[in-house]
Amino acid sequence: MSSQDLDGKLILVTGASRGIGRAVAIAAAQAGAELIITGRTMGALEETDDAIKSAGSKATIVELDMADTPAIPRLASAIQGRWGHLDGLVANAGMIGPLTPVSHHEESVWNNTIMINLTAQWHLIKAMEPLLLQSDAGRAILVSSGAASNPRAFWGAYAASKAGLEALGICWAAETEQTNLRVNMINPGATATLMRASAFPGEDPSTIPAPEDIAPAFVTLLSPACTSHGKVVAAREMLGL
Repeated sequence: MSSQDLDGKLILVTGASRGIGRAVAIAAAQAGAELIITGRTMGALEETDDAIKSAGSKATIVELDMADTPAIPRLASAIQGRWGHLDGLVANAGMIGPLTPVSHHEESVWNNTIMINLTAQWHLIKAMEPLLLQSDAGRAILVSSGAASNPRAFWGAYAASKAGLEALGICWAAETEQTNLRVNMINPGATATLMRASAFPGEDPSTIPAPEDIAPAFVTLLSPACTSHGKVVAAREMLGL
């Protein structure tokens, strides 16, 4: 089986309304997958849905704010009722928040960053694991960041949340070693997204990869042919970018 073959697979991508999530959803559709796409903006999700249809596949749109954690098990229940399983999860939704010295963080900013980037991801894992285990080749990708292993000044909350996410993913992988589920973390590297532009406003986006350039790394990790497990994968290195 090709490392880019997702024919007939059901893949959930969070934060699919723009940027990396949108590009990964479209790339998965091009590889044959059916998508469940979530995000906070229906209009943008509908645009992603149009692109998925143009790729010859179909998607189910779910308006979801990751801060609404009770909605996550409701989504899992709906997936169970309609499909009975889930073949792939791309936990992409996240936030950077204001960049400021650690001692200057407002409590709300700290709490929101940890909630979206770490706590909500635990809720997602908890809700979706039973569905992934129902697949003969469940695949999960947690989207991390270079800030997890290379933190820098003013990135305290974001770096801490992503370091926590990587640790959580490694623990989850160890717990599922003897199953058909493969769990990996991916560091996209510098990618031309609106989120990155908010953190690096002076950067020329043409000098770094676009989301579409790194999406194939996600598709490879989602494929039944993928044997990687419990790894933190650098997308750009994987693709030679």
